[in-house]
Order: sequence, then C-alpha cells, then structure tokens
Amino acid sequence: MSQRSERRGIHVDQSELLCKKGCGYYGNAAWQGLCSKCWRDEYQKARQRQIQDDWALAEKLQREEEAAYVSSHSSSQTQPPQSHSQHSLATFSKFEEKKTNEKTRKVTTVKKFFSPSSRTAPKKVPPEKEREKEKEEKLPGRRESHGENLLRDLKGIFTQPWEMSSPTEALVSRLRESHEAKTPSPSITRQSSIETDRVSRDFVEFLKTLHKPGREIHKHSRAFIDSMGNKKDLSAEELSECVQDFYQGMSDRLLNHFKGSSEKVDRVMDQVEKYIMTRLYKSVFCPETSDDEKKDLATQHRIRALHWVTIQMLCVPVEEEIPEVSDSVVKAITDIIEMDSKRVPRDKLACITSCSKHIFNAIRVTKNEPASADDFLPTLIYIVLKANPPRLQSNIQYITRFCNPSRLMTGEDGYYFTNLCCAVAFIEKLDAQSLNLSPEDFERYMSGQASPRRQDDPAGWPQSGSRVNPVLTQIQHNLSVLSSLEKRQQQVIEGAQSLEAELTEWQESVAREVQEILERYPLDIKPRASAIDAENVENDRLPPPLQPQVFAG
Repeated sequence: MSQRSERRGIHVDQSELLCKKGCGYYGNAAWQGLCSKCWRDEYQKARQRQIQDDWALAEKLQREEEAAYVSSHSSSQTQPPQSHSQHSLATFSKFEEKKTNEKTRKVTTVKKFFSPSSRTAPKKVPPEKEREKEKEEKLPGRRESHGENLLRDLKGIFTQPWEMSSPTEALVSRLRESHEAKTPSPSITRQSSIETDRVSRDFVEFLKTLHKPGREIHKHSRAFIDSMGNKKDLSAEELSECVQDFYQGMSDRLLNHFKGSSEKVDRVMDQVEKYIMTRLYKSVFCPETSDDEKKDLATQHRIRALHWVTIQMLCVPVEEEIPEVSDSVVKAITDIIEMDSKRVPRDKLACITSCSKHIFNAIRVTKNEPASADDFLPTLIYIVLKANPPRLQSNIQYITRFCNPSRLMTGEDGYYFTNLCCAVAFIEKLDAQSLNLSPEDFERYMSGQASPRRQDDPAGWPQSGSRVNPVLTQIQHNLSVLSSLEKRQQQVIEGAQSLEAELTEWQESVAREVQEILERYPLDIKPRASAIDAENVENDRLPPPLQPQVFAG
C-alpha cells in the first residue's frame, strides 16, 4: 500500500466539487462549476440583458422602417424634379441594402433564439424586390413590417411556456409532426407506449390521493407537455430552461399549498418529474439541435483508446481476486451501463448511486476499513473505463438539464453525480503524468505499438525498444491459458485413471479375503429338526388321536 500511495496521481479536493460561488451546494462542469441555483441566476441575468438589447434593436429597426416608408411616401406625392428623384432613389437603395444586411446579421439571430416559428435565416432580398415590397406596403392594409413582427415575437418571451399555444393547436401540431416524422421501429414504439401508459396511470392514481391540488397538477402538467410539442426546434438549453421554469413554478405552488412542507413537495415533484420526462423523453434526450451525439462518440473512442490502462496505473485499492470484491465490481459495471435504459433523470441518478455504493463496498472489503474520497474517485474512473457506458455524455447532459435541481445540489445523489462528471473530465484529459508514465511510453500505448504488462508478471514491463502488437499479446496470453488448462485436464484424467485402478484393486482384494475366510472357516450345515414321531415309520397303523366329545347332560 505504501508503493501505491507514492504513485498516486489522482486527487480531487472536496472543495473543488462545490459551487464556485461558495453557496455550499455541489457544482457541475456543465454549469461552469456553479450549482443549478447560481447557474440559473446567472443565466437569467444574461438573458434579461439580451432581451433588453434585442428589444432596443427591434424598436430601432421599426423606427428606421417607418422613417423610410414616410420618406418614400412623401417623395412620391410631391413629385420632385428628375435629378432630385434619382438622388433620393439612390440614397434609399443604399439604405435598403444596409438595412437588409443588418437584419440578416442581427435580427435573424434574435428570432432564432426566441421565435420557434422562424428557425432559418431569411434569404437576402435584392434592392429591386425590396422596392416592390415598399410599393405594396403603400397600399391600404399593408403587411406588418419586420420590426413589428420582431416586437410581436419578443412579446412571447414574457409569457409562460405552457401558455404560448392552446392545447388544440398543440395537438394538431403534434399529429402533423408525427405524421411527417420517420416511423420508428414497431417494437420500440410498442415498448415505449406501454411504459408511458403505465407511468400515466400511476401518476393519475397518485394524484387522486391529493384531491383538489391533484387536479390542478394534472391540468398544468398536461398543458406543459402539449406546449412542449411545439418547441422541438428549440436548442437543448432552451428546452432545459422551459422544463426548469415549470419545475420552479410547480414547486412554488406546492409550497404555498402544503404550507412549506418540503417533504411533501419533494414527493409530489418526484412524481411530476417522472410523468413529464417519460412523456418528453424522445424529444429532449440527445436532441438534434445539440452536439451530444458527437460528444458520445468522442468519449467512446477515447475510452476504447485507453483499454490498456491497468488497475495499478490508477492506484485503485481493489483486489479483484477476492470473490466478494469481484462481484461488487461486476455489479458496479452493470449499474453504470443500465443507466442508459432509464428514462427519468431520478432513475438514472439511482443507477449512479447504486454503482458508487458497490464501489465503496469493494474498497471496504479489500482494505478492511471505510473508503475515502481519494480511493473512490480512481476506482470510479477504473469502472467507467472498464464499462465504457453507452451514450455517457448524453445521459450526463440529460440529467443536468432536466433533473429536479434540488437533487443535484445536495445529498448523496448530487455527490456521486458530481464525482462521475469529474471522472469523465479526468478521462478526457488523461495524460502520461496522471498515470505516472513517461510521455514516450504513453504515446506507444495509445498508438498500439506496445502494451503494458501487469506488475506481478515475472516478465516485468516491456522494454523501451520493444514493439509488441496488442493482438499478438492477447493471443499469447490465450495460448498460455489454454496450455495451463490442458495441463490441469491431464492431471484430472490421470487422477481419474488412478482412482479407477484403486477401485479395481480394492474389489479384488475384498474378494480374496472373503475366499480365504470361507476356506479357513467352512460352513457346517446341520440337518433340519424332524417331528416327534417322524422316526415311527412302522407304526403307521396306530389309531387316530382321540377327539374331544360332548355329552348332553
């Protein structure tokens, strides 16, 4: 253990897991080291500044368009001389071109963030067509200007997400999108439909126990789900903001109803989260507007490239030769892999917590003492490298975006999740110094030119000039294992043959001993005892025996 403590290269201070604002809650790398509460505060401030800037820009563009419209309308009515008309027309054309460029560069960005109905940048309009458009706008009942459209879109920012469209419009939109979308696999659709129906029934049964607030909770939840059906084009951050706003609003209502009873509020919010996220899972997990899938592939390839990392390099205090420790390691790997099959963020966190508890048990059995944080993190890194969980980055982002924030800020779930984020960040930045290797050996192991051997191998570590193909190394290892198994099988066969010979010899020796006893003590068979008058053969004429007689008295 002393050698391991000297080689230890992984250490994370517990203060590094907390929020950088010093609020005492757990931070997250996805939130720039802040907790969910501080991150939302910073995000809301930045969002309000952005909204104010966009509002000022929209008003400025509207005033410019109105001024241009008034100028062109007045010039057409006064009919100025030809030279003055050409000068005004040239000036107006330059203004139109400048205005079009500014709209394409700035205004489209605003509508991209805040208007779900307009997600693509508008095409550049030539000045000729723009002038024709201005002529059409001179007529009565002209169409709204771009600034007016932008102002109308910005007004939707200050409404609640589930109030932006009616349930009927949401249902029609969802039916249209489901008809136009690709048809999924029937088995997957059937399985998800069964699970969704089961969760919906459980949610309704749970709300029946709450009576009046249960109906309100169900009403708001259904309205929110319907409104989210129209927001599939939003970015992942915007989807997360909508869900978190709904959580916050629902939690505030429940606190007012239950008079500040946090336990009841948490119990209800767990059911709300389960219902909401089960229904929205397909549209918000690894959305097309994010790069989660790209990060998943990068992390998966990175872990595959680090397949050669041994338990000794990470200084993991676990002895897998112990049956109980090996069983705990297998269960930890199973839990971290099973995380991808869950739909609710709380269930995914439960898999991470179960995995971490199995890790602590393996360390405790190995060391015969409670595990420390310095022992837990290297072991968690080793489990992640050995398991290579599917869609790891997507699951982490999904939990970060849509989990109830109170779970990530405090408690063992938040602690274990923060450590998992640290483990993934360590794997992404893992280098030779972290593993106490030379840069040359690290590069050779990463490129596959050499493969490290275990420290307890008599052959030791490979020499610096050796070039061993990892495939050949694995083949040699398999051949040595087969040779060992062949020797053991031969020993078993020889033992069976020896046992068979001993049994045959024992049977023969028993037969010889029985024969010798019979010869030494022969059996003396005596005749059977005869009846009393068996020898009176000649007196066969004797009268029969007397029979009792009965006399009548």
